[in-house]
Amino acid sequence: MKVSKLAANLIGSEIIKIGNQVNDMKSQGAEIANLTIGDLNSNIYPIPDLLKEEIQKAYQNNLTNYPPANGLLSLRKAISKEIKNRWNLDYSENDILVAGGSRPLIYAAFKTIVDANDKVIYPVPSWNNNHYSYLTEAQKIEVETSVENNFLPTAADIKPHIKGAVLIALCSPLNPTGTMFTKQQLAEICELIIEENKSRGEGEKPLYLMYDQIYAMLTFGGEHFDPVTLYPELKEFTIYIDGASKCFAATGVRVGWSFGPSVVIDKMKALLGHIGAWAPKPEQEAVSVLLNHPEKVDKFVNHFKGEIAESLTVLHNGIQDLKNEGFSVESIQPMGALYLTVKLDYIGKTKPDGSLIKDSSDLVFYLIEEAGIALVPFSAFGNSRDMPWFRASAGGVSLDEIKNMLPRLKDALQKLK
Repeated sequence: MKVSKLAANLIGSEIIKIGNQVNDMKSQGAEIANLTIGDLNSNIYPIPDLLKEEIQKAYQNNLTNYPPANGLLSLRKAISKEIKNRWNLDYSENDILVAGGSRPLIYAAFKTIVDANDKVIYPVPSWNNNHYSYLTEAQKIEVETSVENNFLPTAADIKPHIKGAVLIALCSPLNPTGTMFTKQQLAEICELIIEENKSRGEGEKPLYLMYDQIYAMLTFGGEHFDPVTLYPELKEFTIYIDGASKCFAATGVRVGWSFGPSVVIDKMKALLGHIGAWAPKPEQEAVSVLLNHPEKVDKFVNHFKGEIAESLTVLHNGIQDLKNEGFSVESIQPMGALYLTVKLDYIGKTKPDGSLIKDSSDLVFYLIEEAGIALVPFSAFGNSRDMPWFRASAGGVSLDEIKNMLPRLKDALQKLK
């Protein structure tokens, strides 16, 4: 049976494929440290008490009909106040769009800006930009990044591709690396966008910047920077992606928001109105209450990110210990989000059964079976399968699980020749 060309050529998620194998093995009693998912184990990291109470209260009060297409006014007002107080960004409730998590908003931003064969620029590794480019029939420009720049793109990386582009998609802290832009790195990219837009004619589509800062509150020591704060003239060209899922450990609550120029936000609203990707009304109401208690927000986030930072630091230190013992491994000091960037340079090695580790996917499945450790290769984020870098997420495992898995990783790597 035939389906559309788009559906026939759509590539499934490698992360889901890995996760399915992990779940199958765990259901059979295997002990596996699942470092694959950008999710939170809700038994280890429950949502804020106030958020849980207000969700329950909203259901009890029968707030179960359709929410407004752009989100509850109470929530949009609370978001407007929150981003002003936290980031000093001035956006009214009418410049804010609420949806069922950040995914629909990213898709809507792509669909609102990008026509078929328009150029879209994004770094690799990065999360899902390749898939959204495919869904919008964009001409994707994948900017290969380097470990020297913490796998973040530079203005020099982007500049050769900028003519004719309509969208640059950036994320900081970055999924999958957990690294984030310095002020200078981001400022140089912003200057490039400003310069390019000044050169465009009146009837020409501008170059927009989609800035995903869903992990902005989960930073460890360093400062989060954003485009409009650095350059206010970028306000008419920048679409922010944000939400409650990561900072409040509320991935299943499904409340995300976007804010930016009304010409884009209004069309995103119209598009999502046809898709119906709304956040549930009770959850919207609950998030609005939480955001109106900034002291409780800060208390929760500071505790939560402290625990995540500790887990990532223990994992990072464990990798560094292996490196010091002579193993071909490396990791980047965690800066934010839920992730550690890990290098396991064992592609081309031979397994105990005599078979070859041909690529990063082979190494992933070897470690699942031999060590009970599941990672995501950077090939899931647009890089080559020959690249020996991996994402390790600390959100789904306890600190003890991380400590217990490190000796298993050492034993499994020792068996490769």
